[in-house]
Amino acid sequence: MKLVKLIANLGYGSRKDVTAMFRQGRITDADGEVLYADDKVEHAAIRIDGEAIDPPLGLTILLHKPVGYTCSTKDPGRIVYDLLPPRYRLRSPLLSTVGRLDRDTSGMLLLTDDGGLLHRIVSPKANLAKVYEATLASDLRGDEGAIFASGELMLEAEKTPLAPAALEVLEPRRARLILTEGRYHQVRRMFAAVGNHVDALHRARIGGLSLQDLPSGQWRTLDSTDLETLFRG
Repeated sequence: MKLVKLIANLGYGSRKDVTAMFRQGRITDADGEVLYADDKVEHAAIRIDGEAIDPPLGLTILLHKPVGYTCSTKDPGRIVYDLLPPRYRLRSPLLSTVGRLDRDTSGMLLLTDDGGLLHRIVSPKANLAKVYEATLASDLRGDEGAIFASGELMLEAEKTPLAPAALEVLEPRRARLILTEGRYHQVRRMFAAVGNHVDALHRARIGGLSLQDLPSGQWRTLDSTDLETLFRG
């Protein structure tokens, strides 16, 4: 791939913008030598204004999503892409969210430009557990765990029952729920089905990967070891 197209696909600007950056001498190799658009150079050696360029196709990010942000590129309010470098939303292929967390849910969110990886993660065959922590409006009754684990709970407007889910009571109004599905607003609808309401919801883990000590609003790139950990869960 030509350098102009490569750098434009990473979101640094249009091809016209990138061509101008070459003319201005802003694109160099690791030793500071000015590069030209037809040069051949390893990705890791390319610099823009002295800084290494972003990873190539295959970028995967773990984001600690705060409450108040939507998983969208077009929402008029705050979106998760506002928490990333502006050029990341301009990458081609698109850096897409792997599933969604609604505006009022915080926690672990994955984004990737690798379509194959995205489908592998969300595929039912992956059977990846998703761990949520819910704060509820009312005390738990005590029978919710059996109902959720039964594999018979039917949500409103659904045609098939939910797969069995595990519930761990943390406090009278706090619970940890482990799902292997990802239906629309599933956790909130599950608790609504048993007469309760979710006041706050946080996703703590997907597969074998957790947020660890990543602060709210921060993100990090995932490497091959992280992805192996993800699918081991």
